[in-house]
Amino acid sequence: MKLRPLADRVIVKRVESETKTASGIFIPDNAAEKPDQGEVVAVGPGRRDEDGDRIEMSVKVGDRVLFGKYSGQTVKVDGDELLVMKEDDLFAVVEK
Repeated sequence: MKLRPLADRVIVKRVESETKTASGIFIPDNAAEKPDQGEVVAVGPGRRDEDGDRIEMSVKVGDRVLFGKYSGQTVKVDGDELLVMKEDDLFAVVEK
């Protein structure tokens, strides 16, 4: 199954969080928090303004983004856990 987001929605795949702290302590899976970073895997066409003109999205596929802990709706597609959220739910793009 392939997802195509509508309007100003994006599909994000969470990046794996570190399982070891800086001091070398391993964190068990059940104690680790879900990461608040992910990679954009699909982008909608953008929303429309009052005049009906399309507003271009400011993120693109492949961008690494920050989002809130409880942002988006979780969906499972082909065994992968993805988040579907509005572009407004994203906080920032992580520059490399």
